[in-house]
Amino acid sequence: MVVKTSVSISTQQDVFARKLVEDGRFSSVSAVIQHGLELLREQTETKDAELEALRALIAERRAGEYLSRDESDRQIDELIASKKASYGL
Repeated sequence: MVVKTSVSISTQQDVFARKLVEDGRFSSVSAVIQHGLELLREQTETKDAELEALRALIAERRAGEYLSRDESDRQIDELIASKKASYGL
């Protein structure tokens, strides 16, 4: 289904859109606008999905076990020592 609507764009945007049509990259200014909206929709959906995944990861981490500061420091020191040893330091 196609819905007709009216939008206002800047002169710079109009020049750019018309240049894309002139260059044969799009069939009309309307097609340029539609493509731009589709890209924005995809970008928004991707960002929303990434944000939801991040929220789920944070919730999972919050529900998990916490290390004491001493245990965390010990594990970090072991990791550093292991890396140094692997480089012969």
